[in-house]
Amino acid sequence: MSYTLCLGGLSFFLFIVLTVTGLYLMFYYVPSTQHAYQDMRDLQFVVTFGGLIRNMHRWAAHAMVITVWLHMARVFLTGAYKKPREFNWGVGTLLLLLTLLLSFTGYLLPWDQLSIWAVTVGTNMAKYAPIAGPYTRYLLIGGRVVGDNALLRFYVLHVVGLPLAAFLLMVVHFWRVRKDGFSGGL
Repeated sequence: MSYTLCLGGLSFFLFIVLTVTGLYLMFYYVPSTQHAYQDMRDLQFVVTFGGLIRNMHRWAAHAMVITVWLHMARVFLTGAYKKPREFNWGVGTLLLLLTLLLSFTGYLLPWDQLSIWAVTVGTNMAKYAPIAGPYTRYLLIGGRVVGDNALLRFYVLHVVGLPLAAFLLMVVHFWRVRKDGFSGGL
């Protein structure tokens, strides 16, 4: 297992696929509780190639979660996180967290019954964080009730905040890989 299996590069490729398909999906999706579910249905069944693009986005998202997990597991099992790569291990851990957050926020966007309960459970978990918990929940859902504000906030996180943070961390991650070198051959 001295080879990277190109899992980092594959994860980046999937990020590019997600960005391109996500931009396409943004043209047909309105982040409001009245339109979100019907927009997803229309994308799936009315828009030309909409079902294909939506499924490409969904499949690439699932694949990215898997490849990032496998990449982290490979780095851990081979000890590639040790000196001089500790900083890059931390950046990679943040990228894994961002990948999971992107997956969670994307799961909420169809705004069906599963999405509403996922927002409710997820934000209630945040509510029990020490000290800032209730404020965090209020910030995430934009009020006391899960509704339009919550959907809009998770949409903005999904299409702007988290991808931008992931991109910036990827730049730092790639820079550190170039600076510190690979732990094994390609």
